Amino acid sequence: MTRVLVVEDEPALARALAVTLRAHHYDATVAHTGAAGLEAAASRHPDLVVLDLGLPDLDGLEVLRALRAWSGVPVVVLSARRTSDDKVEALDAGADDYVTKPFGMDELLARLRAAVRRRPQEDQPPVVTTAAFRVDLAARLVRRADGEPVRLTPTEWHMLEVLARNVGKVVGRRELLHELRGPQLDRETHYLRVYVAQLRRKLEPDPAHPRHLLTEPGMGYRLEP
Repeated sequence: MTRVLVVEDEPALARALAVTLRAHHYDATVAHTGAAGLEAAASRHPDLVVLDLGLPDLDGLEVLRALRAWSGVPVVVLSARRTSDDKVEALDAGADDYVTKPFGMDELLARLRAAVRRRPQEDQPPVVTTAAFRVDLAARLVRRADGEPVRLTPTEWHMLEVLARNVGKVVGRRELLHELRGPQLDRETHYLRVYVAQLRRKLEPDPAHPRHLLTEPGMGYRLEP
């Protein structure tokens, strides 16, 4: 049975979606906030996510980006936002499809079936553990080995997130800078040395001799467990 996570704060619509999905032999779970949705995605490993953008605690795009940090699960966005710019932003953030409200259930079900067919075989684990620290991509938390939380700036977190998504692999300098600062600044790689140095000071036991946040000369950076 296909597991579907519905992240929708409007009670009547959430209830209607859950009833309809279960009637069509889906295993439906409902979350009413972005935080609850991310927690359910990490614990239940759904095959598909139906995501509203207008949530009470987090913007749906934030939820989508957080989910994409560790999961390739298909995401079908539901939204009353109808402009082309809104759709492009959601698709660029990692949505597989975009359905505007109001919508017909038959059309939505067809789009869900199509999204499930495109589902990747497996996701990365939402937690990356090293000898010195632990990165929980789903919860967006970093803790040292002794359990003490580490406070990161948004840019530091984003960089660590990209490296953790590719744990053990080299992430090219231009690719990493594109993620952090956008395509117009993807040649200004000197910024990366600053960000990496900041992360090493916060996470490495000996920042001058890093064991986990490694530089690959002439190539990029790698997170090594």
